[in-house]
Amino acid sequence: MPDFAAYIRQLRQKQRLSLREVSQKTGISYSYLTQIEHGRRNPPGPEFMKRLAPIYQVSVGDLLRAAGHLEESSESILSDEQEVEMAFKYVMNDPRYQSGTRMAGELNTEVKRFIVEMYEKATGKKLLPGRSA
Repeated sequence: MPDFAAYIRQLRQKQRLSLREVSQKTGISYSYLTQIEHGRRNPPGPEFMKRLAPIYQVSVGDLLRAAGHLEESSESILSDEQEVEMAFKYVMNDPRYQSGTRMAGELNTEVKRFIVEMYEKATGKKLLPGRSA
């Protein structure tokens, strides 16, 4: 995507989030996010993209490709377990979704994947790459 600033702003607006809300959810400063969206800063690196991806409901790879950090054909830089973990954290932080979020004890990756898939079906939001909601 040639214009990363417009792309990242569009993703945020699609989620109906303010820059302040994104800042609070990610720990990325409001002023830095503003500069990125206005094209005054270069696109952030992988660590910031890992924080933004679950908020914007896209894969880290998608953000890195849009920023010009990866070629179109590059594989995801996250393992399957990492992708599931990020998606699961997103589900657990969505106050509108309660199904499967009150489990006790340690959950393995497959249980987390199941909860994420149920969330995707219930909300129509795609959290895991390579699948459609």
